[in-house]
Amino acid sequence: MSTVPARTRTGSAELRLRLRQAREDASFRQDAARLHEDADHPSVRDALLWNLVTEPGDRVAGALVAALGPEDALDYVFGDLSAPPGGADDGGDGRPALRALQEGRSRWGARLEATYLRQAMSTAVRVGLRVLLPGDQDWPEHLADLGDHRPLALWVRGDVTVLSDTGVAIVGARASSNYGEHVAGELAGSLAADGLVVVSGGAYGIDGVAHRAALRAGGKTVAVLAGGLDRAYPAGHAALFERIVADGALVSEVACGGAPTRWRFLERNRVIAALARATVVVEAGWRSGSLNTAGHAATLGRPLGAVPGAVTSATSAGCHRLLRDYDARCVTSAADVKELLGHIGVGSTIPQQDPELERLADVLSARVPRTPEELAQRSGLSVEHVEALLGVLELEGGVLRTERGWRSMPL
Repeated sequence: MSTVPARTRTGSAELRLRLRQAREDASFRQDAARLHEDADHPSVRDALLWNLVTEPGDRVAGALVAALGPEDALDYVFGDLSAPPGGADDGGDGRPALRALQEGRSRWGARLEATYLRQAMSTAVRVGLRVLLPGDQDWPEHLADLGDHRPLALWVRGDVTVLSDTGVAIVGARASSNYGEHVAGELAGSLAADGLVVVSGGAYGIDGVAHRAALRAGGKTVAVLAGGLDRAYPAGHAALFERIVADGALVSEVACGGAPTRWRFLERNRVIAALARATVVVEAGWRSGSLNTAGHAATLGRPLGAVPGAVTSATSAGCHRLLRDYDARCVTSAADVKELLGHIGVGSTIPQQDPELERLADVLSARVPRTPEELAQRSGLSVEHVEALLGVLELEGGVLRTERGWRSMPL
């Protein structure tokens, strides 16, 4: 059997050197100063580093930064990682256990590389972004409800103040029907005209209709994107995004250069749910990604609504599922949504897909073999964990091992 080339492990001394170089890099400091008014403070630059080396929703990084602060967290994890901070060895006090920290250091260290860091920062400056960090005056405090999964930073184009205003998430299918688009437009336009911020994901279909209706009504809207804000995705919404910047904000927790992978779309959905005070699913198939957003809203205790459709409509099957099985409230008008804002929804937990397999599947290629090291850097997982997941996928027939690395295979 052919084998993959043996990997070269990055030692503690090399990681400490990389951290020191990143902190002392003049280009990084200059760009940080252009992106954040308090970037002269080391903790601000270290908070930026955390955002750059982690994937969205990294619970271990979130817990570590919450426990120690960004400076001490970097010093600890890339220093003498011999025991969890404060002597915790089981994660029972809310701090990550040693094994989780060791795996974290492996995946974070793969991105602690000067060229990558400089490019992400310089692109953000060129595009005209602003970076928000927890504790900033304009940081949306309700993101704290995400706990250890809260964003470590947000990259923003537009008016950062709208992120803290009362918002309603309106989400739904990309392959929407005329009925779904009509209802989404009516809801978004009415809510925006009444001063509520319409939050959505910037995608084709229901998302795009909701953003446009809010703008037509003279209101504010926020688009939370899954990739870096240096490129419009979908490209067909480039003009819409420019209008949103003028009357709202584009937001992402992914730094410039980050591709909008399926895994990042799923993680992006938790930010949509957390930014909004209520979530309404207008149209969704039985396995629609909008149900993922609904699941996050239910987990956060946010009010959840769904618009009913024809019982024969496949594009409304997901909405009917939310109404029947997950305690969503029936929404037929903007008045229903306003009523929803007065309730705290406590719905059932909606099943989620295996997140780490999703991340690995996103970065596997059917044509280009990739080594575990390459897959680790692209996915934000540790090399060891990538290899374990590859073993699972190989048993399922989902990947093929070659002399040059691993390729995906149709399941």
